[in-house]
Amino acid sequence: MTGKLMKQKTLALQQIYREGAARLEKAGIADAAQDAWLLLSHTAGISKAFYYGHPEKELSEEDAERYFAYIARRSLRVPLQHITGEQEFMGYSFLVNEHVLIPRQDTEILVEEALKLLKPGMRILDLCTGSGCILLSLLKKAGELKPGGMQSEPCQGIGTDISKKALAVAVKNAERLGIHAEFIQGDLFERAEGSFDMILSNPPYIPTEVIKGLQDEVRLYDPYIALDGKEDGLYFYRKIIRNSINYIKNNSYLLLEIGCGQGEAVTALLRNAGYEDIRVKKDLAGLDRVVISRYNGN
Repeated sequence: MTGKLMKQKTLALQQIYREGAARLEKAGIADAAQDAWLLLSHTAGISKAFYYGHPEKELSEEDAERYFAYIARRSLRVPLQHITGEQEFMGYSFLVNEHVLIPRQDTEILVEEALKLLKPGMRILDLCTGSGCILLSLLKKAGELKPGGMQSEPCQGIGTDISKKALAVAVKNAERLGIHAEFIQGDLFERAEGSFDMILSNPPYIPTEVIKGLQDEVRLYDPYIALDGKEDGLYFYRKIIRNSINYIKNNSYLLLEIGCGQGEAVTALLRNAGYEDIRVKKDLAGLDRVVISRYNGN
């Protein structure tokens, strides 16, 4: 059917796009038109301006076949980012695959809050780094903004993750962005050395029983270890907060992304561990998203 369709109708960009969108809509993909466009843009390397200016331009049969193969994968709920191999985060393009959690826009709040606290020469630790998007975006933005002489005294960034395959993605992203950062395989603080001025993490925080109810794109394709926060979703917050006091400098910062409704519980854990100036930052939907705290070991 696809070959016949292409020969008869769909070598034109407009017709190929309409057919792709129709197939995704039939498959029940929520953002069918948008996903069909993004896959066409990825396949043909075109902008919307070019598309609207040249809707009748023909696509090669090879590219058209490739496009409909992408559409077929997306119809099976394979995440768009796993098909294109990248995701934008904080204005930068990050490589992603099945070994890392796809960066979400809500996580940008964590980076934005960290940027407000960043000072030249800080030593930063990113736990559960995954694709490295949090640490690398922070270091990249710091270099671009150069607040208070940041360029002359750069920050040092270290990311840890239990997954060797995830760290391989982080290393590639560092190379793409031209950022120097160290990535270490280990369980949270397992192989971290020294003390830090800032510790960040977007740890697994979804209760185990909740995972089975997530949309297929998340439940079937995001790494399970990047989702599972154990029974109540707070398992990793307990470990991170309890052990952080051995690695954080006095009057330094711990920032954590959290799930909606976890602000009160995580705040209590931080307060009991000696953290002060604790505040919860909400996302655009008004839900708990990031907890910012300062350690006072006195």
